[in-house]
Amino acid sequence: MPATLFDKIWSSHVVAELSGGISLIAIDRHLLHDLEAGPGFTRLAEKGYTVRNPELTFLTPDHAVATDPRRLTYSNKTGGRLLREMRRGAFAAGIKLFDLGGEDQGIVHVIGPELGLTLPGMTIVCPDSHTCTHGGLGALAFGIGSTEVSHVLATQTLRQVKPKRMRITYAGARPLGVTAKDMILATIGQLGTAAGRGHAVEYCGPAISALGIEERLTICNLSIELGSKIGMIAPDQTTYAYIRGRRYAPEGALFERACRAFEKLASDRDAAFDTEHRIDVVAIAPQITWGTSPQDVIPVNQRIPDPASEPDPQRRQNMVAALDYMGLTPGRAIEGTPIDWVFIGSCTNGRLSDLREAARFVGGRKIAPTVRAWVVPGSEAVRRAAEREGLDALFKSAGFEWRAPGCSMCLGANGDIMAPGARSVSTTNRNFVGRQGPNARTHLASPVMAAAAAVAGAIADVRKFGA
Repeated sequence: MPATLFDKIWSSHVVAELSGGISLIAIDRHLLHDLEAGPGFTRLAEKGYTVRNPELTFLTPDHAVATDPRRLTYSNKTGGRLLREMRRGAFAAGIKLFDLGGEDQGIVHVIGPELGLTLPGMTIVCPDSHTCTHGGLGALAFGIGSTEVSHVLATQTLRQVKPKRMRITYAGARPLGVTAKDMILATIGQLGTAAGRGHAVEYCGPAISALGIEERLTICNLSIELGSKIGMIAPDQTTYAYIRGRRYAPEGALFERACRAFEKLASDRDAAFDTEHRIDVVAIAPQITWGTSPQDVIPVNQRIPDPASEPDPQRRQNMVAALDYMGLTPGRAIEGTPIDWVFIGSCTNGRLSDLREAARFVGGRKIAPTVRAWVVPGSEAVRRAAEREGLDALFKSAGFEWRAPGCSMCLGANGDIMAPGARSVSTTNRNFVGRQGPNARTHLASPVMAAAAAVAGAIADVRKFGA
């Protein structure tokens, strides 16, 4: 019977079918960050359990660590406590920890792929909603809650209800200035943040196949903003080339054997999906958000929408509240809106290709004197590679601050926040109220759009710079 990519991975990991439509599935990789590792080990000990498969769990501090280049364990008080708890738990259980100061530390969803921990066909969980990122390599990956962390640590399994299947097909070629971030933001704007609810989403089509792996990771990263905790792209030759030679990936004949297995994961030609959508990539322009939800997004050359034209009362009310919080006026051009901050980084856009894209733009330019701008590499490996290429010098010459790896201003749980009322253009994944600090105003965009805003001192259309 024809099966989807999701169905194939799911069925191969079912340990048992339980009552109430619940399946018990095996978990191949369990990734933990500093906000949940220590508390997870504590809960496990309180229940009298031990870690069943320590070799399948990997830890890294990212959410609560400071990103000041001079940082120490204690640079952020809360982060320091959580990091010490993580270290104690990892040592006691014999779990691999990519610690602060080591060559492999970084944002959990960045280091997984770059170390080869993320492989096609795997089930991967982490107590973070953007675990869907790993689906860019053909894995079945999703975020879990605190109690589920304990369950995975103790049993290496998880109870789950099988979701429906959705396919989003991207047709056409990307226009000038349009990135993977623009593609997925435009999709969320078109379909809404509830479109993927109850579904595992597969992204496909010519425009997806043309993307590099890091761009595919960006697409899948925002699946949760579409309402789905699972986003996937079938592995192909681009995937195999990316995986080859990575530290935790198979080697030699085992790698070739693995690739033959990976090739069978793609959805069968006649596989049925519960929901289908088609996105015309040719019609996409560089995107910028205007409100407090990722679906509050428009092309940068359009005007801020007017709630009065929205027929749905609840949506209209939400738009009014969002515009009031953001300090924006309906009907005005969003381009030219003055900004205070630019943030380039996060598990969405903190990879080497993202930094290259932004650095190419800022080379030879200066940021506006009214703007403070940060670049936070997604991992220590990204930081070192960027410095070897001289990207840090380009950023610093333009006026950016070059930081140490971590989640940083994506969520503000580490002391990296803006002043109340400040406005930023950010390469992160969420523009929620207070996400980057109390009363902070966040506009989501691609790395090159963020770089253009830093130079202009305002939201800007990167295409007008000839990019």
